[in-house]
Amino acid sequence: MDFAKMNSEGAEGRPVPPTSLPLEGGPSQRKKLSAPRISLSLDQSEDDLGETPDDLDINVDDMDTPEEGDYLDYTDHEMDWEDPKMDLQSGTSDAYNTIPTYSSEEERQDGKLWRAVIIGEQEHRINMKIIEPYMKVISHGGYYGNGVNAIIVFAACFLPDSDLPDYHEIMENLFLYVISTLELMVAEDYMIVYLNGATPHRRMPGLGWLKKCYQMIDRRLRKNLKSFIILHPSWFIRTVLAITKPFISAKFSSKIKYVNSLDELQQLIPMEQIQIPECIIRLDKELKEAENSKVNSFLLGHQPAADRTQAEEAATSNSQSQAS
Repeated sequence: MDFAKMNSEGAEGRPVPPTSLPLEGGPSQRKKLSAPRISLSLDQSEDDLGETPDDLDINVDDMDTPEEGDYLDYTDHEMDWEDPKMDLQSGTSDAYNTIPTYSSEEERQDGKLWRAVIIGEQEHRINMKIIEPYMKVISHGGYYGNGVNAIIVFAACFLPDSDLPDYHEIMENLFLYVISTLELMVAEDYMIVYLNGATPHRRMPGLGWLKKCYQMIDRRLRKNLKSFIILHPSWFIRTVLAITKPFISAKFSSKIKYVNSLDELQQLIPMEQIQIPECIIRLDKELKEAENSKVNSFLLGHQPAADRTQAEEAATSNSQSQAS
């Protein structure tokens, strides 16, 4: 048998793959590897499709590798990630630079601007910035009785003017602040001292606002309220309370007490820790002087009743103008 012929032609006349791969081109050209010629015959059987020649021998040591100059140059596209100057040259980092950073100090400031409170098992957010000038409207006045009963002071003179453009927003947030603060201050029984005097009509809370406050107060707070004292009541506040009677319980109405002076208030509750606004003190002094003048005029019989009424109204108006 002619083995040389079989090795050159292979079975059924097919050429045998070469044992080495020739390199084309001169030394100055890029060296390329030529793939072996493969001949496919349509007459192959299915058994021949999976066969591979066993004598395919490639000597890897004899193959030339590309020279150093044959590599592609990627230096123009590389980026030094540790060089901060490259971030300024890259267009992709501009989008990230436009997003402002949020520092821990700004986060604390944001926490001061907004407060989350739970009222009636529902969470609310209070804009503390918008109500900052009016937060003195509610304060803690100490304790009475056995030392656990709180005194809550509500000063109407610190309410906002109704002609403000954002009045309704202020009152909405102030309402949430008052209710949430009341729940924090009260542990057991308590009383509310409502400082009504020296409050211009434009600062008086509306009927709807007062009704909403009463309805939003927790049932425990309404039950534990022992007294609602109104200092320097005016005809307006008396009228408002008379109108709201259908919306409030008779038990709550029985807790309302009217007090005409700070001296009368001091006879009911301790005053050491109650912060009375200066405008209330001035009004109380003017009303006391007007009362003394009325008594003296009555004893002397010189001043008519109409003049005495005008003097009282002038004192109240003067205090209201000073408060505003």
